[in-house]
Amino acid sequence: MMPLLTTIYLIIAGAALFFLLFPFIKTALSTLVARESHSDKVQNEKSFDYGCIITAYKNADIAVPLIKSLLQQNYDRFTIYLVADACETVDLDIEDDRLVVLHPQPALNLKVKSIIHATEHFVRAHDYTIVFDADNLAHPDFLKEINHYANMGYEAIQGQRTAKNLDTVYACADSIGEFYKNYVERYAPARLGSSSVISGSGMAIERDLYQSYLDSPEIQQGKELGKRMLQEDKILQNHILRLNKRITFAWDAIVYDEKVTTGEAVETQRSRWLFSYFQNMTNALGLIRRGLFNLSYNQLLFGVITIAPPLFILLFGSGVLFLAGLIFAPWMALALFVGLNIFALNIFWTLYLSNVPDKIWESIWGIPLFVMRQVSALTRMGNPDKNFKHTEHNRNIQVDELLVNEPAEQP
Repeated sequence: MMPLLTTIYLIIAGAALFFLLFPFIKTALSTLVARESHSDKVQNEKSFDYGCIITAYKNADIAVPLIKSLLQQNYDRFTIYLVADACETVDLDIEDDRLVVLHPQPALNLKVKSIIHATEHFVRAHDYTIVFDADNLAHPDFLKEINHYANMGYEAIQGQRTAKNLDTVYACADSIGEFYKNYVERYAPARLGSSSVISGSGMAIERDLYQSYLDSPEIQQGKELGKRMLQEDKILQNHILRLNKRITFAWDAIVYDEKVTTGEAVETQRSRWLFSYFQNMTNALGLIRRGLFNLSYNQLLFGVITIAPPLFILLFGSGVLFLAGLIFAPWMALALFVGLNIFALNIFWTLYLSNVPDKIWESIWGIPLFVMRQVSALTRMGNPDKNFKHTEHNRNIQVDELLVNEPAEQP
């Protein structure tokens, strides 16, 4: 019996060790790859046309700063579509031919339905579709940077989401996670020739590719599932990768995103994200299988990235396996101890490479509080219809206020 338990333990512990070391390996290899330069590849750039969709739910006013930031872009070929879903009153006090305000009736109550509603009301056939959350802000050069990558032939481009608020310890801890994931799940894979994980907003997708995603069975079935639907960003990235197309990461195409400010907001948001992670495991395994059978490095690496456990689950699980290893296999316990330390050091390394604001370093102590709220969020996954609520956003910040502290240039 003991040899069997030891074998099972070694298999599970070996998997945990792999996922502890995997982010460090990606980070290290990415530093050895030369930076991709659009200026070396494209001459006489074309100005593509962008349809910018903003989905607002119950509160259209929060989208005003985003609309203003888009109207201030150093780029002129775009139209903004604000979908004001379930918004009782909409008085934006903005008059511009580039802004189309839509009032779906009856209320749609689902983000992907709002997106579809916007595409059905496009004033012309845009070259790319870009999706924003109402709380986002766009850097003045966002569309210009996206256009560079579009000219390089990329059909799927993810911009860099970064915090627009660092006003609480929870917001700082949330931002730490965003900086880390931006590097190890987006920037590093793109540098290594694979695909970036989609953030959920600030992504530009070529028109026909995006329409094929909206027409896919997963989206059509998901519309009927409501809150039990797999998150639309995961459906999108799975759709793109099944076609074996790459999702690139535009480091300098900056989208500011409102971070959660309270422990309750962490639980609300993360319970939905965790539910979607477990829902998506079969899709991640499917991409790994496709990568192996198709000999596709792009599909294989992306499948491994997206099946990696959430950070707090990996850390807690590895800690338990370390203790168990003291009984079953002391050498594996030592390996896990080393792996845990390398994993932690890699988090600090990616923050350093990202040149994060000083306030982030000063808030490192708040990570355990954030992690405990995520543990609590695990208990709220069982009843999506009851527990999955819309995350409220109320930070009214203009993009000009953030430009003085904008993220560093691409490493």
